[in-house]
Parts: sequence; C-alpha cells; structure tokens
Amino acid sequence: FDSASQARLAASSLLSSLHASSPAMQAGQYTGNEFKDVKPSGPSSAAKAGLFCFFVLTRALHPTIIDASKTINAETGKRGIAYSNMSVVLGECVFTLIAAQLMALAFGGMKEWRMILEPKSLKVFSAIGFMYALGDYLEMASMGALSGAAYQVLLQSKLVITALMLWYVKGAKQASLQWNLLVLIMLSMCVYMIGGSKSGSGGGGIPIMGVLNVLLKVTVSCLCAVLSDKYMKDFKSLPFYVQLAQLKVVWTLTILVISFADGTTWQQGFFNGWTPAACGVFSSFIVKCWSTMAILSLLDSVLKNIGEASAVLVIYFMNVCLPMFPDKFEVPSFLAVMVVILSVTAYVGAKSVCEKAALYDKMKK
Repeated sequence: FDSASQARLAASSLLSSLHASSPAMQAGQYTGNEFKDVKPSGPSSAAKAGLFCFFVLTRALHPTIIDASKTINAETGKRGIAYSNMSVVLGECVFTLIAAQLMALAFGGMKEWRMILEPKSLKVFSAIGFMYALGDYLEMASMGALSGAAYQVLLQSKLVITALMLWYVKGAKQASLQWNLLVLIMLSMCVYMIGGSKSGSGGGGIPIMGVLNVLLKVTVSCLCAVLSDKYMKDFKSLPFYVQLAQLKVVWTLTILVISFADGTTWQQGFFNGWTPAACGVFSSFIVKCWSTMAILSLLDSVLKNIGEASAVLVIYFMNVCLPMFPDKFEVPSFLAVMVVILSVTAYVGAKSVCEKAALYDKMKK
C-alpha cells in the first residue's frame, strides 16, 4: 500500500475500535464525554476567582490607603497629603528597578541582565515608561483633592475615553445601546460627585482640578494599557522582569525630574512628613505596579472592568466603616455608587450582545 492507503486504513481501524468500545458511539450519539480528559488551558476557575478578588482588593486598597494617609491642616482645617507626592512614587520606582535587575541576575545571570540594555525594546518601553510616570504624577495630584471613592468612580470614565479612542484610531463604532450606557455612566458619575460635594465629604464643593487630573490620568492610562499590551506581546521573548526594568528606566528618571521641579520633595526633605500611613502608600504603589504588569495579563477585559467597578463599592464601605474617614452611610450616595457599578457591568455585558446582533444582521443580508 502507499502512504495514503495506510493512513485511511489506520483511521478506519481507529473508528471501528471506538464504535466497538462505546455503546453511545454505536448509536451514533455524541455524549460530551469524548474529550473529558482534555485539560483546559490557562488558569482554572478557582484561580481566576482568586485573581479577581485580589484584583478588586488591590484596586480598592490603593486609593483608600492614599486617602487614609491624609492629615488635617491646622491652618486651613482641610485634609491633605503632608508628605511629598513624588517621594512615595520615586521610592517605588527605585525599588522596582532594583528588584527587576536582581531577578534578571538571579534567574539568567549577566546574559539576561544585558537584555535590559537591548536597544530596540528599550526604546519602546522607555516611551511607555515616560507616559506611566505622567500617570503617577496625575494620580497623586488628583488624590490630593479627591476622596478614594470619588477617584475610583471617576476612573470609570476610561470606558468612555477608550470608546472614543477606538472610534478615532480604528473606526470601531459603538452600537446605540452602548452609547446610551456610556452616557448613563457619565451622568451617574456626575450625580455621585454632586451628591458627595453637597454631603460635605467633598470639602465644600467639587474640586475641578482634581476631576481634570483624573480625566487626564485616565487618558494616559488607556494609552499606556494599549501600548503595553501590544509591545509586551511583541517582545514576549524577553522575561517579564526584564520588560519591567526597561519600563522603569525612563519612568524613574521622569519622576526624579518632577521631584526636583515640584518645590517640596528635596527642599523640605525626602522623608519629611512620612508616617506609617505614608509607608503604606509606598507599599501600595509597589503592589499595584507588579500586579498591574503581571496578574492582569491572566484576566480578560470583562473581568478587569467589572473588578474596577466592584472596587468602587468596596472603597465606599471602607470609607464608611473605618474610623479614620469622616464619611457616614447615606442612602443617596450608596444608590449613586450602585448606579455607577450597574451601568459599567451593563456596558461590559452589552458588548457581546451587540457583536452577536451585528453578526446576525450580516447573516440575514
């Protein structure tokens, strides 16, 4: 026999053995047990649930710790950040840069460490690191004027900004249902901010500069997320910690320049105003950086967006329950938070529905 005949004979004998060994196969029925021994790729459901909870916790704790580190100014009577904003960010950048290099040396020796200086990838990640540094600056500037819950609520505007970016860059249009939900998200955020300012927890009015800083931070973060996802996959031959070290080179230098220009970090002393709460902010930045770059790659975009929205509710209850915050439980504020969360989850869920509807319309044509 030739090779083709031998292959047909082997396939025929295999099918015959399957039919002989299974009554369901003899009846020509598919039972669903044929591939029960095939192991699914990626994390298990339990692992994904654990990662999701950890993601929500880190997203909730980070702004809450920053908010808790604020102290009351004796002259103005307002809560604010007493330490230099850039001192904790610069400390995290230096720590991560050193830790990433040590990991490269430990796992791959000098050969892997030299990968950090690879010109092609270093040039790309340096540009992304510069934008990440601007995002950190805008985050601390906005958190100085906003509560943790208000900050996290305003972060949900990333859905609107991402939709506008995709429309402009890729021409990806949203369905009318999705645009309605995006408008609902924006209006619900406005309701929360106005309600918070009237309840007295916002410090006597809506901090316009804080809101603008958040919107700028969201814009920068959306761009960084898109670029990081693309180029980390393009340079997947580089270990994760090598990519992180390349990001942190210009990231650290940019924060260092900002720290010299802000007029407080070095003039008043780098560790001036540092308290145990400020050390918590420093640790929170480290956890946020490493989890953002590593753990988020294991979660899909739906879980990420739902996790970000769920963090709003966790922050709200921490602000109400923890003694260091002046917030009290109020039904209007709670309902506004719930409207934001449900609007985000509805928008995220509407994506697959709109895609299926569009595909059905094409099939009908």
